[in-house]
Amino acid sequence: MTWPATYVLPLRWRQEEPLDEPTAYLRWLTARMEVVVVDGSPPALFEHHHRAWRDLVSHVRPDARFTFTSGKVNGVLTGLHLAAHDHVVVADDDVRYDEEALRRTVDLLDQYDVVLPQNYFDPLVWHARWDTARTLLNRGVAHDWPGTLGVRRSRLLRAGGYDGDVLFENLELVRTVVAAGGSHTAPLDLFVRRLPPTTAQFWSQRTRQAYDEFARPPLLVGALAVLPALTALLVRRRGDMILAGAGAAVTLAEVGRRRGSGAAVFPASASLMAPCWLLERAICSWIALGQRLLFGGVRYGDVILRRAATRPQELRSRVRSYASSRA
Repeated sequence: MTWPATYVLPLRWRQEEPLDEPTAYLRWLTARMEVVVVDGSPPALFEHHHRAWRDLVSHVRPDARFTFTSGKVNGVLTGLHLAAHDHVVVADDDVRYDEEALRRTVDLLDQYDVVLPQNYFDPLVWHARWDTARTLLNRGVAHDWPGTLGVRRSRLLRAGGYDGDVLFENLELVRTVVAAGGSHTAPLDLFVRRLPPTTAQFWSQRTRQAYDEFARPPLLVGALAVLPALTALLVRRRGDMILAGAGAAVTLAEVGRRRGSGAAVFPASASLMAPCWLLERAICSWIALGQRLLFGGVRYGDVILRRAATRPQELRSRVRSYASSRA
């Protein structure tokens, strides 16, 4: 018996990938809920996927009315409009739910408009372990931002959807829902597996992820302050303070690892990599700032994106205007 929910999978592959594993996952999903795959791949790849999945899921192209820079957002909005249910799980193509996490995400949508699970990498290749340090630091102060979420379709569509001409599209979605009066939750013990990117993909994401923090200026300023502070300590030969700062980063990451039973999926070795990740973020934040000043934004595919996300006050005004136009 299927659940009254829809799983929306937006994807856009640029080269042919093995289909056995994703097809098995889609088959597993279809036994539990409606599945809509919105495929923005080039025509030849789309047809290849269509032959494999047309009898298994609803496999469609993105709706032509959505022309945002982010192909993912075009796919998500297409899927939301096609979904037969109000409870929708949106997930990147590297996300792999299990039964418990999927059921809990759907159930929490009875109470909240957006549900943010916590991703963990498996298998844990070296760069996934490195990036897990980011996850743990985020969990140490709040929560991490996953590659999947649950959303009430009706709430988001009543707000007029969300802007796909920004870089941090998940934050944009959540801010839009909140601007429309919605609620969200991020249970720290709701874990969803994520396949790690290739090494090349990992490196290509470094500056873009740092640029996301233009949407959260205090975090950006903090990241930009690391290199000047480190340089000053090196000049003053204050190795003790550098070690203290590194120890504080490891401690905060370990707090994040232990919150919400995180030790069950996050290795202790990832906490030890927190100082390395902070140094990487500091360097990439300066690169991101340089790109903003020189080029007006960060490169996303073949275009330059200036905005990481829309300010909450602007979204509230936009949502009110949309509601008035529909009244």
